[in-house]
Order: sequence, then C-alpha cells, then structure tokens
Amino acid sequence: MRLHRQARLASVVTVGALALAACGSDNVTPPSATGGTGTTGANAANCASGSFTAAGSSAQKPAFNAWIQGYQGNCANASVNYDGQGSGNGRTQFIQKQVPLAGSDSYLPDTQTAQADARCTGGKAVNIPMVLTPVAMIYNLKGVTSLTLTPSTIAKIFSGKITSWNDPAIAAANKGVPLPATTVTPVHRATDSGTTDNFTKFLAAQAPTDWTFGSGQAWKAPGGVGGKDSAAVVQNVKGTDGAIGYVDGPDARKNNLTPAALDTGSGPVEISADSVGKAVEAATTTTNGQDISVKINYGLKAAGTYPAILATYEITCTAGLPSDQAAFVRTFLTYTSSSAGQGLLANLGHLPLPASLLTKVQVAVAALPAS
Repeated sequence: MRLHRQARLASVVTVGALALAACGSDNVTPPSATGGTGTTGANAANCASGSFTAAGSSAQKPAFNAWIQGYQGNCANASVNYDGQGSGNGRTQFIQKQVPLAGSDSYLPDTQTAQADARCTGGKAVNIPMVLTPVAMIYNLKGVTSLTLTPSTIAKIFSGKITSWNDPAIAAANKGVPLPATTVTPVHRATDSGTTDNFTKFLAAQAPTDWTFGSGQAWKAPGGVGGKDSAAVVQNVKGTDGAIGYVDGPDARKNNLTPAALDTGSGPVEISADSVGKAVEAATTTTNGQDISVKINYGLKAAGTYPAILATYEITCTAGLPSDQAAFVRTFLTYTSSSAGQGLLANLGHLPLPASLLTKVQVAVAALPAS
C-alpha cells in the first residue's frame, strides 16, 4: 500500500534536523526507558540477558550504535556488539548461524532465501524494515563547494564515460561554477553492499541508456577505486582531489562532506527532510506475515524529490533461535521500533519510519518468539 501524505508529514516533523544535523554515531545520549507509538522501549521487564552480536549494513551502523547505547542503558545485563562490515557480510554471518540478527540495505535476495530459511529451524527468515537513509553523492573537488549532478552524469562518471570535471555534461548542470580539468576518480564499494544495490537501482531506473550494468550487491562497472566499506569510501574521497563516491547520509554528515545536489529534471534538489520525505511517500510496502518489503520508486522524477534512498532491514528468524538469542532479538527490535529508538534517527542523518509503516513493523516484531 502507498505511504500516504499524512504519514510522510509525520515523518518530516520527526526528521526536521535531517538536513542540519552533523553529529557522529559515537556521541548519542541514550533515550528514556519507554517509547510511545504503540510499543514500549527497553526496560527492566523487556530486556535480554547476556552478550549478543549482530552484523551487517555499514549504512545503518550509526543507528545501531545509538540503539545499543539506549538499549544497554536500560538493560544492565545485556551487552550488544554490531559488526558493520556490510550487508553481504551480515547476511552471510546470519546464514552461517554466527549472529541471530543481520542488517541489510536490501531485501534478502532470492539466491539466499532458502539458505536463510534453512538456518531458521522450524521457522522462516523474515525481513523487517527499520531505517530509511538517503544515499549521498560525496565529492572532493578543490575550489568547488556547490555541485549539481544529473542521474545521467552520475551514471557516466561511475561507468568511466566522463573522466574530467570540466566535461560539458557536468558544466551544463552547473552554469556559472568554474569547474577544473581535474581527473574524475570514482570510488565504489569493493565488497557486496546494500548501498551499492540501492545506488545502482537508482541509476538503472533514472538513466538506463547511460547505466548498462544493471543493479545488485556487487559492483559491476569497470575502473574506479574500490573501498571495502563506507568508511573506506569516505577515506578515499577525502584523500583524493577529484574523487566522488556514494555513501549513506550519516557518513556524509559526520565527515563534514557536502553531497552533490541531484537534478532529475526539475532543478537541483538537496538532501533534506522534505525532499527525502516526498520520495518516501512514493514508496509501496508489501506485508506477508511478519515479512515486510519496501519498494522504493527509484525512477521518481517529481519536482523537489530525492529518490536516491534505501531501506535497511533487520533479518531474523520466526523460530529456530536459541532462547536467549530469541529474547534478545525481540526485545532489541521492540526498542528500535519504539518512539525512543526511532527518535534517535534524525540527528544521525537517517529517516525514521513513517507512521503507517512503523505500525506494521511493530506488529511484526511483537509476533517474534520471546524465547
């Protein structure tokens, strides 16, 4: 069902700081013990005991670190670690029974569904969306502090068809901006990445003539420089004049990197609560029991929208986890889907779930086994 305007406006109010916040993931004040919006946050009666590890998406690592602080602040007997090496790594660890919870910036692919279900003895693997995040095109170009890119120029840059910053195609979208002849150095993710999957889906939808490499977790275009995770992409971009890369919004903000504005045909659009919220409004959701998918309209060209966004899922089991792990997953996701957990996201550069989607998520989490 479509995420209605009312839900979008609710999310926009919550994320008013999205375009302004610039704090990192390591300096988050834990929220209060309880959250509204239909669920309670972590509290003494809603905590797991023990040491637990989750793994996956580097894009959601700022959110996960903030959630850990909040959850542990109320659950004295729980110790949580998040291994944010990437969505592909997280799904692999989940399938191999190394972790009970994986974060993935893409819905579990068909090639891994059977393996994930087999890991959940007596149950199934489910995808539960928890975070929405803009994909930022970060750049380092000496003397240029404001840049606009079209989907076509982005596709040509990352496919090696545009090799200098004063290329006529870039200049056409940046009238009056003195562009140097500096060599373009595109930086992509070197390992399987949900951010890559969403970024390439955006290119395939917006510029199919210029982007002929399809989409997917693995980077398929030739050339460029690879970074193993978002931190490596940021490091490469910051260290190279003429570099450009794609990362999640929180990484761009905490590293003080101004993303390029996006022009899909109606003028430059920057990442903001409103521009991302309008793109979220155009998304659709499908619910199958406890499994929920969010379909982003990557080809959206409506004025004032920023459609390069991703939904991050938490992947876990409906049955088959050891009792202590099942208790951890249920109580932790109860906290992340509470108003307390969702309330942390805006200050990190993420986007909380709209009310209509959040209600579905809370119902799915409540149905997870308690032990």
